[in-house]
Amino acid sequence: MKIAIAGIGYVGLSLSVLLAKAGHEVTAVDVVQRKIDALNNRISPIADPDIEMYLKTKELQLTATVDGSKAYSDADFVIVAVPTNYDPVKNYFDTSLVDTVIANVIGVNPNAVIVIKSTIPVGYTESAKQRLGTENLIFSPEFLREGRALHDNLYPSRIIIGEDSDRAKIFANMLTSAAIKGDIPVLFIGSTEAEAVKLFANTFLALRVSFFNELDTYAELHGLDTAQIIEGVCFDPRIGDMYNNPSFGYGGYCFPKDIKQMIANFNNVPNKLISAIAEANRTRKDHITEQIMALNPDVVGIYRLTMKADSDNYRQSSVQGVMKRLRGNGVEVVIYEPVLDEDKFFGSRVITDLDEFLSLSDVIVANRYSPELEAVSDKVYTRDIFRRD
Repeated sequence: MKIAIAGIGYVGLSLSVLLAKAGHEVTAVDVVQRKIDALNNRISPIADPDIEMYLKTKELQLTATVDGSKAYSDADFVIVAVPTNYDPVKNYFDTSLVDTVIANVIGVNPNAVIVIKSTIPVGYTESAKQRLGTENLIFSPEFLREGRALHDNLYPSRIIIGEDSDRAKIFANMLTSAAIKGDIPVLFIGSTEAEAVKLFANTFLALRVSFFNELDTYAELHGLDTAQIIEGVCFDPRIGDMYNNPSFGYGGYCFPKDIKQMIANFNNVPNKLISAIAEANRTRKDHITEQIMALNPDVVGIYRLTMKADSDNYRQSSVQGVMKRLRGNGVEVVIYEPVLDEDKFFGSRVITDLDEFLSLSDVIVANRYSPELEAVSDKVYTRDIFRRD
């Protein structure tokens, strides 16, 4: 197959590598020339150890370009993996980039099957078919972790296709045959149901994060051992030992915007739980800030803006909410973040020398702990109970 993939974020890049290593001719498209150059030189533009390894060691039929029209013109399948940020004014996902890609594909290759991997509002696919004048749209949700995206494509929990047709089966087979894992559950359902699956799945995961964070808040304020409580709770197989390591709150690219979209979807639907998730996340950041303020620091050092270890993504990371609250309380905040090139981040000084950062900070705030902090562990405030994920 000839496949074009729009967007070289962790979704598009992992799919590009996955399908290229399976023998398909893949062209990745992006508007950022730096990403294009890196990929054509077999350098991953994002942090993902499996992608990095595959680019260096595997024979891949993979090229990258900024010329979308050329890439789409002879593609059998076009996969759309461009971002859909939440628009607080419209109270809706901004799908303008998805619309643009689909329109471009229709203009140069109306017979191409377009598979949307971007997260979109419930009902988008059906409305886009009418609005953009095409029946060649399929939605297929992704369930990938940043930093482990290729791994999750190689060992998928399930594959869901928002259509039951021959072309949907061809696409599903492309994914299953490229994976290492066998016996992958494959579900062919309606496009609107598939869109709902994606949002409800992320909402549940955010709810789970919030639950264990509130458990940790209770334990911290009552002088209890969080780890013991969580381990005892999670030995129940109905609950399971995953997504249970406390943090400063859910964040990153997906959860914040997906929860906002889900709350908007429930605007006229009776609910208490869905709308409470975002409030619980805000409350957690308030609590974390209060605990840090109780230590009476003059200078608080933020150790890494990234959401988790081995990641280079700091978009809407939970620690940023804590930073804003600290600064609002008049505390000086400095940041240690190697992936940042700027001298300042939202008004706070960025320090690139680790020793200087450690020495200057009265309290070091770490959403995820690192051995780099071992020498100053007495100054570290973290809720990373299990030292993982």
